Order: sequence, then C-alpha cells, then structure tokens
Amino acid sequence: MTASNKVAENVDDYIADFPDEVKNRLLQIRNLIKSTVPEVEEYISYAMPSYNYHGILIYFSAFKNHIGLYSVPNLHPDFLEKFKPYKTGTGSVQFPHSKVLPLDFIKEILEFRISENLKK
Repeated sequence: MTASNKVAENVDDYIADFPDEVKNRLLQIRNLIKSTVPEVEEYISYAMPSYNYHGILIYFSAFKNHIGLYSVPNLHPDFLEKFKPYKTGTGSVQFPHSKVLPLDFIKEILEFRISENLKK
C-alpha cells in the first residue's frame, strides 16, 4: 500500500505517494536494484514494488517507521551477523527511517539473490 493506503498501479506511483524523506529512501533502493541488475523486471505485486530476475528477486515497502525488504537471506549462515542490528522475520528485514540506509549491505543481499536465482 502507498502512504494514502491505495494500491499503486506502478512503482513510480507507489514512490510518488510518500513524503519526500521516505521517497528519497525508496528511490535509493530502487536505483540500487536497477543499477545492480539492469535487466530486472519491475512491477507491483502484493501492493509493493517487486523485482524479478530469473525468478523473484526482491520486494520493498515503506511504512511509518521503516522500509521493509522482502525475500532476503536473513536465515542464511553467511548473513546472520549482518542482520543482527535490524528487526527481521522469515525472509524479511526492516531498515528504520532513523538510520542511514545500508546500501552496501542491500547490494550484497541483491548479489546473493541474483546468484541464487541463476543457480535454479
């Protein structure tokens, strides 16, 4: 859902509906995904920006206090320590608005997910 609780038709509309500070954070993630995987397919699924590259790659969504990233390897042994500073659920992580986005870490997650998808 967008900030106004409506389902966006595309990712531009989704991002445009948020306040500037949140919008900037969403654009950082979107730009990182598209620069890391230029061939990625971008669409709305489950009412959030979704990305496909040889299968589901990643989703993100904004909330009042954080941005959620979904389809992440937070239970993978190589990532357990890196996810410790963040609230997680199975396959999800929350990046609080009160902290700088860990773009290097998000890129590492993306590269891992790309590798996983290409192995399938």
